[in-house]
Amino acid sequence: MRLSRVTLAVGLSALFAAVPAQAQVEVQWWHSMGGALGEWVNDLAKDFNASQKDYKVTPTFKGSYDESMTAAIAAFRAGNAPHILQVFEVGTATMMASKGAVVPVAKVMKDAGMKFDQNAYVPAVAGYYTAPSGEMLSFPFNSSTTVFHYNKDAFKAAGLDPEKPPTTWPEVALAAAKLKASGHKCPYTTSWVSWTQLESFSAWHNTLFATKNNGFGGLDARLAFNTPLHLRHIENLANMAKQGLFVYKGRGNAADAVFVSGECAMMTGSSALYGNIKRNAKFAAGIGTLPYYPDVPGAPQNTIIGGASLWVMSGKKAPEYKAVAAFFNYLSQADVAAKSHQRTGYLPVTTASFDLTDKSGFYKDNPGTNVAVTQMIRKTTDKSRGVRLGNFVQIRTIIDEEFEGIWSGKKTAKEAIDAAIQRGNEQLERFQKSAKM
Repeated sequence: MRLSRVTLAVGLSALFAAVPAQAQVEVQWWHSMGGALGEWVNDLAKDFNASQKDYKVTPTFKGSYDESMTAAIAAFRAGNAPHILQVFEVGTATMMASKGAVVPVAKVMKDAGMKFDQNAYVPAVAGYYTAPSGEMLSFPFNSSTTVFHYNKDAFKAAGLDPEKPPTTWPEVALAAAKLKASGHKCPYTTSWVSWTQLESFSAWHNTLFATKNNGFGGLDARLAFNTPLHLRHIENLANMAKQGLFVYKGRGNAADAVFVSGECAMMTGSSALYGNIKRNAKFAAGIGTLPYYPDVPGAPQNTIIGGASLWVMSGKKAPEYKAVAAFFNYLSQADVAAKSHQRTGYLPVTTASFDLTDKSGFYKDNPGTNVAVTQMIRKTTDKSRGVRLGNFVQIRTIIDEEFEGIWSGKKTAKEAIDAAIQRGNEQLERFQKSAKM
């Protein structure tokens, strides 16, 4: 009897050992967040994983937005794309045209049985990532907008009021002159030239960057930033560059580092630089609204989004999509979204997270952190909703190339603008033809 009991026990333990515990469903998330923002992304995945036992999100840094998008396309063709891909806003039209490569986030949430109210998301943000049919295509993860960062300590040293940043472009030039006179070698700089000085500049002044309502009205949109207002602004920047009041520091967000280090006293750039400034700057920093020209009727209007959204790649199994939906649902929770907004400077994803942040006193305790939000919650027009163009990455590169000729004194503003529009329109024509194939 004792032997049979032992035999039974051994048999049962062998039986149970043969039935493994249900494995977690793993979700691969490719992103382009480095430094402090990379730590934020890792913490989001870590906290989500700790909040439940069924799913595991694994974030992987894949380089710049350009690099991660290229890597994902190659991976999709090879059959091993990630579940979630972070794509910057200028890649939206390309992703929309990538038929069969992505699954709309609204469908992912619905199929998973998750409650998904698109009206819960900040309208100006969600609207950019929504198809003409009204279906949300991607999850508005890290949306930013253009703001004016400035060094309060440098303002004091130059005799400027540290609590009153310039709000107009003439005031920027005057402040830059005083900063230079006080010994500052880089009074003003900017990151993302096309985004800050053309795209957001256009929306802020309620004028078109491109025809067809900046591309929202059709694939036959063409660039339109050759108006007298655009020319005047770029000529003003060119004159500031000649006088040493504006110092060009390179493409993309290269200027971010020289502002945080204290080398440059003022800059236009992303609201999402806030986290980096708060963590690494050795000076008191302030945030102001994007400058405008006061003689332009209707200005300022509203700024447009930058940053990125999360796209769901096709070809995965139903349990994996359910895991993705659970993660997006977690990111949408008011407390989670509010903490992300407060930590990074990115816009709140939902109106509930904005309300929670407002009621907490965060904006009152951290002056300037509400600037990005107030610039975005204004009523938009057909001219200020945003810019959605094909081959937009290439167009921005062309603008950088042509405008670098302005900053170096090799081209006039008009020559560079005309060349950028001609070359950019060739990219739009190419995209229009490929999208119809």
